[in-house]
Amino acid sequence: MLPEHAPFSPDQRRAVDLALAGLDASQRFWLAGFLSAAAVPASAPVAAAGSNKLTVLYGTESGNTEKLADLSAKVAKKKGFQTAVKNLSDLAPADLAKFENLLVIVSTWGDGEPPESATTFYKEFMNGAAPDLKKVRFSVCALGDTAYEKFCQTGKDIDARLESFGATRILPRQDCDVEFDEPHAAWLDAALKAFGPSAATAALEVAAIPVATDFGKKNPFPSELLEKVLLNGKGTTKETWHYELSLEGSGLSYEPGDALAVIPVNSPDIVEGILKASKLSGSESVEVKGVGAKVLADALREDFDVTALSRAVLTKLQGFSGSEKLAALLADDAKDQLKDYQWGRWIVDAIADFAPDGLSAVDLAAIFRKLPPRLYSIASSPLAHPGEVHLTVASVRYQAHGQSRKGVASTYLSDLVEKGGQVPVYTHANKNFRLPASADTPVIMVGPGTGVAPFRAFMEHRAALGNPGKNWLFFGDQRYTYDFLYQTEWQEHLKDGNLTKLDVAFSRDQPEKVYVQHRMVERAKELYAWLQDGAHFYVCGDASRMAHDVHEALIDVVEKQGGFSREVAEAYVEDLKKSKRYQRDVY
Repeated sequence: MLPEHAPFSPDQRRAVDLALAGLDASQRFWLAGFLSAAAVPASAPVAAAGSNKLTVLYGTESGNTEKLADLSAKVAKKKGFQTAVKNLSDLAPADLAKFENLLVIVSTWGDGEPPESATTFYKEFMNGAAPDLKKVRFSVCALGDTAYEKFCQTGKDIDARLESFGATRILPRQDCDVEFDEPHAAWLDAALKAFGPSAATAALEVAAIPVATDFGKKNPFPSELLEKVLLNGKGTTKETWHYELSLEGSGLSYEPGDALAVIPVNSPDIVEGILKASKLSGSESVEVKGVGAKVLADALREDFDVTALSRAVLTKLQGFSGSEKLAALLADDAKDQLKDYQWGRWIVDAIADFAPDGLSAVDLAAIFRKLPPRLYSIASSPLAHPGEVHLTVASVRYQAHGQSRKGVASTYLSDLVEKGGQVPVYTHANKNFRLPASADTPVIMVGPGTGVAPFRAFMEHRAALGNPGKNWLFFGDQRYTYDFLYQTEWQEHLKDGNLTKLDVAFSRDQPEKVYVQHRMVERAKELYAWLQDGAHFYVCGDASRMAHDVHEALIDVVEKQGGFSREVAEAYVEDLKKSKRYQRDVY
């Protein structure tokens, strides 16, 4: 999307945004190159080839940018570059002045926040003293999700900040949605060419990324659902399922702390609603990128994200419908009204509101992005369950604007897949959420609700290995009687001595609300003693409130028990993060 300060009228900005929305990554780069060439005078000197030293920096939440950084370095090495890959968590802003050629691959977490591992660097870089980066040449690849208003915001901020400190941008920033492989590959190819050929291998082209033959993201494994168990008791207001899936014959592996990606399909009633609002039968033929011609109803069910109502979707819809009402809602001075409209609504609502005469099948298909996979924290240890992987998933169901809504992937598993059925999956490594290397290290785990999933895996793994390190779990949910997930397993771990301590918080079992952070403060003296003994501290679950409240409680514990000032306590907790002793898996 064009920024507000771009030298265009509102109508021109909307027209450019609409045009760009329909282009793929390779088309965008061709256009960028064409416009750049057109803007450069014929007499302008050609940039000389630079040094062949290249540094690839990444900031990651779930591991995607780390994988892309490693891939970028391998491709660049084949081009003759001397490559190094570094995590932003290991750098200070002043370190950037040491680099000559720089690629930055960074994700945005949630609505505009930097990824967990890059938080400290980001804050210092955006607010601290300005390093002299006049000798640095760079380009940024930003990962994000167009379902959020502040799409790729961290990448945008770092890109602008690098330029403001004197660095030279050799290629425009590439913003990637959840399907990032192709735009990243196009950006990398263009960036390496822009840095200039190395003396050793000037004629080499970027090696093509091989098509996956093993099971993985490009080729998910059809896993058999071995078991599904409702974990909540009768009388609960919640719906949490335990799923057991087979990995036999897949070649896929995982470690505790990793995630499983599930490739869902859209529910038939959601597809039917889209077709009805668009005044289409579903038998029409449409083109699906990477697939080819497909029956519309099948494409809506299997290929497209037909629910997430983003600004990008609304911009395309406005272009096809010509709705003046929607154009006004997309205006720069109507951001609050747009956010209010998006809340709780799906794409089907926008079609009904702004395209009352329906849409053609081609226009409808052009509105959607690809249906993204959903990542779930793995709830099992491969040592305890060879050939299997377990998940703990809460089915999302709610009411909004007088309509019943539901989560696409969570209810796909609960409503559309029966025992013996198949679920397309692949494993996703999360190196930023790992058990300590030492078997003796104490572990503190805070996991309310489905956030307890990876800690089930942690406990199973440590028990299977016979690790002597102490383990302490803080678990919370609404009611003890209905919502104590894996209660008998925790009691068995306590009985066997694998689980040293268990503190629970059931928020609805007494007049006042009690949460896991309250239990932490109540156990402050012992909690601080564990930290002083080298314990690793883990948090998994809701990011919007729980993770923040737990973080604040942790600082409070350190401040009071250590006799520190607030600033010193914050620095103590920050040091825990830097030393990988404080790790979070929040969503």
